[in-house]
Amino acid sequence: MPPPVPEQLSKTIETLYRSESGRVLATLVRLLGDLDLAEEAMHEAFAAALESWAQTGIPEKPRPWLISTARFKAIDVIRRRARFDGAQKQLVAHIESRGGNEGNREEEIDDDRLRLIFTCCHPALPPEGQVALTLREICGLTTEEIARAFLVTPAALAQRIVRAKAKIREAAIPYEVPGPHELPERMDAVLQVVYLVFNEGYSAAAGAEVTRAELTGEAIRLGRLLAELQPEPEVVGLLALMLLQESRRAARTSPAGELILLENQDRTLWNREQIAEGVALVEKALQSRGFGSYTLQAAIAAVHAQAASPAATDWREIVARYDQLVRMQPSPVVHLNRAVAIAMRDGPEAGLTHIDAVLENGDLANYYLAHSARAEMYRRLGRTAEARSAYEKALALTRQEPERQFLQARIRQLK
Repeated sequence: MPPPVPEQLSKTIETLYRSESGRVLATLVRLLGDLDLAEEAMHEAFAAALESWAQTGIPEKPRPWLISTARFKAIDVIRRRARFDGAQKQLVAHIESRGGNEGNREEEIDDDRLRLIFTCCHPALPPEGQVALTLREICGLTTEEIARAFLVTPAALAQRIVRAKAKIREAAIPYEVPGPHELPERMDAVLQVVYLVFNEGYSAAAGAEVTRAELTGEAIRLGRLLAELQPEPEVVGLLALMLLQESRRAARTSPAGELILLENQDRTLWNREQIAEGVALVEKALQSRGFGSYTLQAAIAAVHAQAASPAATDWREIVARYDQLVRMQPSPVVHLNRAVAIAMRDGPEAGLTHIDAVLENGDLANYYLAHSARAEMYRRLGRTAEARSAYEKALALTRQEPERQFLQARIRQLK
């Protein structure tokens, strides 16, 4: 096969980087024992591929080539250091002794990736560091892409990554999958990071867009990876939840970028493939005794997804699932969502009583959705002045532009 033209090759390597960098890096971390060195060596290997493959053509198995090249690049770096530090010579000997058929066995690659995920999501790291490191090292997003998605400067995002890596070194965080006694707690932390990434893409905290498809896509990709590597009920449940929520993305905003509530969405725009997959995964997770809050949230999303119209929604089933969820995870937001479901089942008066009880607790005093839900109850009851006041409070608390436009429109309608 003739060598590819430079432009073609560049695009091929870019695609390979997207699909393979997480696997390549994970194996290099195992071989080298140093995240920074592994990342530097990996980037050098991709740069070397651009030069070498232009002459020789793309190898049949690019991943082992990249891992082997990166390993030799790392050995060169350590040898240069060894001139000044004798201890580095032992490290070179250790890495050379671990050579061989790197990147050929899929099960070994999968183990490597699982180990790296648990390292990036270690509870000793701050949450923002876990998210940044996971997107950077597992998903292969650039610092600029992650910074843009989270509306921070690349410099600030880079600092998060630097601090997270420093913490891994200082705390000597092991590159391993936790033992059986630690796994449930640590898996919770991993799932929390994945869902945090998804939520930032599904309902961005601030900015001009309601959703950021690149982040929801990466979170679902991570969820699929975890479900393949560790198919436990809650892992499957989280993947189902993300698929079911993502299935509505095309219907959540108008062509002008305006927010559309669930009850007003064009259900023909919902992604039926994602719904079918999500529903099947929910059913699988619910059959197990080990399911938790993600699976219950997915079960609620499945009821919405399967309803042909708002009127056909089984609100009794949804309230029953929320009753289960409140017992399992009695958070203020879950109580608020249950209150809204009760309003849909029993009417706005009943809903308002429950929402007021949640707000009196004080935890959601600055949560705009709580005030927006309260305003909606007042609006449905015809209590215009109280509805307007609650909408204005919600408006003062949100930073997301489509949400602000929606609330402003509600206030105008009440006038």
